[in-house]
Amino acid sequence: MKFQVLSKDGGGNARTGRIETARGTIDTPIFMPVGTAGSVKGISPDELEGLGAQIILGNTYHLCLRPGDERVARLGGLHKFMGWERPILTDSGGFQVFSLARINKIEEEGVRFQSHIDGSHRLLSPETAVGIQRNLGSDIMMSFDECTSYPVTYEYAAESVKRTIRWAKRSKEAAKGSDQALFGIVQGSVFPDLRQMCLEALVQIGFDGYAIGSLSVGESKEQMMEVMNRLAPLLPENAPRYVMGVGTPEDLVEGVRAGVDMFDCVMPTRNARNGSLFTWQGTLNIKNSAYAEDPSPIDPECGCYTCRRFSRAYLRHLYICRELLSYRLNTLHNLYFYLELMGRMREAIAAGNFELWREGFYKRMKSME
Repeated sequence: MKFQVLSKDGGGNARTGRIETARGTIDTPIFMPVGTAGSVKGISPDELEGLGAQIILGNTYHLCLRPGDERVARLGGLHKFMGWERPILTDSGGFQVFSLARINKIEEEGVRFQSHIDGSHRLLSPETAVGIQRNLGSDIMMSFDECTSYPVTYEYAAESVKRTIRWAKRSKEAAKGSDQALFGIVQGSVFPDLRQMCLEALVQIGFDGYAIGSLSVGESKEQMMEVMNRLAPLLPENAPRYVMGVGTPEDLVEGVRAGVDMFDCVMPTRNARNGSLFTWQGTLNIKNSAYAEDPSPIDPECGCYTCRRFSRAYLRHLYICRELLSYRLNTLHNLYFYLELMGRMREAIAAGNFELWREGFYKRMKSME
C-alpha cells in the first residue's frame, strides 16, 4: 500500500490524498460503506460501484463466526466470496467482542468470549484477529485493540492503553510476511495524555496507517469532537488517518476539517432501513404523513437513482407497507449522499476553499429545521 497527500486546505488541516492498493486507488477523504457480514445491507456490489464506493469495510468478528474465515479462504477470499473486486478494510473485531458477546473476559492472551450467535466459547487475540483477516484477504487489516466504553475511569483507561500497545506489537508480528497493510488503533478514551501516549507508542512500532478508536461509544458530541480535533493532526502526516465508526454528515465534515482521511459508519444504511434519509437541507423522515401525496423526490438536488425515478409519496408508501424495495431505494440514496458529500469535500479542499464550503454546508443543513 502507498499513500500520498495531494493537497491541503490553507485555512486548516483538511487534506486530500491517494491510497494505492493492488486492487485499486482510493481518493481521500473517503467514506467506507459497512459490509458487516460480507455484504452492504440491501444493495449489490455492482450498485456500490455505481455509487462510486472505492473501498468497503468487512467485519472480522461476524465473518469468523459465520460463515468462518477458513471457509472464506477456501472459497478464494472475501473479495471473490462476495463479488467485490475493489479494496476491502477489515476491522479487528475488538469493538464487537466487547459490545456483542454475551460474556467476555479480558486476559493478556486476548479476549475470551461467548458467541452471540450459538453460545460457543472463543478466543480473539492479536494473533487470531490478524490470522482471520489474513484468511479473509482484505487489503487493509486492523491491529487488535481493547475498545473501551464510556464512561471509564482514568486508571482503567491507562491499563487498557498499555494492553492495546502490547497487543499492537503482537499484531504486527503476526502480520509479518503478509502483503496486506496493517493499521494501528489509538486508544485512551477522552484523556488527552493517554491518547498521546498510545499514539507515540504505535508510531514507534510502525504501521501503514493510524486509526482513532473508541469514539461515539457514549461520550458527548463535544468530547468526541475534542478528541478528534486534538488527535487527528498529531497522527503521522505521511500515513492515512482513520476515525472508526463515525458518524453523521456533520461528524464527517468536522473530521475532514481536523485532517482525517477515512471514515466508516453504519448510519447511512441503518437509517435508510428506519426511513431516515439524508438531504442537503437536513434529515427527512419518510414515515411522516406530510409526504403521503408529495410528488417531489427526496432531494431535488440529488442525482441518485432513487431521486431520479421515485417520489416521496411512493417511498413513503413502500416504507409503510414494509416493502423490501423501500430498504433498497432508501439505502441507495443515503449511500449516494455520503459518497457525494466526500466528493464535494475533496473538490473544495483541492480548490482551497474548504472553510467557505463548510460554512455553506451548515447554512443549507439548517434550512429544513
